[in-house]
Amino acid sequence: MIAIIDYGMGNLRSVQKAFQYLGMDARICADKRSLDDSSHIVLPGVGAFADAAAALSRSGLDLELKRQVAAGKPFLGICLGMQLLFDRSFEDGEHVGLGLIKGQVVRFDVQGLKVPHIGWNSVRQVRKTALFDGASDLDFYFVHSYHAADVAPECVETVCEYGYEFVSSVNRDNIFGVQFHPEKSGDAGLKLLKNFGGIS
Repeated sequence: MIAIIDYGMGNLRSVQKAFQYLGMDARICADKRSLDDSSHIVLPGVGAFADAAAALSRSGLDLELKRQVAAGKPFLGICLGMQLLFDRSFEDGEHVGLGLIKGQVVRFDVQGLKVPHIGWNSVRQVRKTALFDGASDLDFYFVHSYHAADVAPECVETVCEYGYEFVSSVNRDNIFGVQFHPEKSGDAGLKLLKNFGGIS
C-alpha cells in the first residue's frame, strides 16, 4: 500500500488517482498506524515551505517520516515535498527542513523569465536510478518559484534548464524527490510513479 501523506498541504487526490489508474493501492494517510501498514510513502506538497514544515512538526509526522525512511521504506517527495527533504529553505526567511538530503532551497534568480516557473520542461538525467528506469520521455510539468541548491552531486538524479541549470530530482538510498508534478505529466509522469511503486 502506498501512503500519501495528508498534512494539509498538497493535491492529494490527483496523486492518489494517478497511482490508482496504474492499478496500485494508494491511500491518503495522516497517522502513524497507516504509515506502519504502508509499503511506500509519498509526500506531495503545494504552497509555502514554512507552513508545510510547521504542519509536519505539529502533527509529529516529521519524526515519523524520518523513522520510516530510516527503516528503509521507499519515499518520494513531490514538488514542495521534495523541497522539504533538504536542510533548509530561504522562502520568506530561513526555515528548517527534514534534513534527509544535504542541500538548501532558494528562489529562482533569472533575468527575462517569469517566476514562478510554470509549464512543461525537459529534464536531463545525470545519474541512472530505479525511478527513471526505462523512461524515454523526459518532459514534465513544473510549477515552482524555488529550487534546490548546493545538493551533493551524488544525490542529483536529473537537472533542468530555466535561465540556468537547476536540480530537478534527487535520490539518496531509498529517498527520492522530484521538483515537477508526475501526476500532471501524462505518460512520462505515470511511468515514474509506476517505477516508484515497483521499488522494494
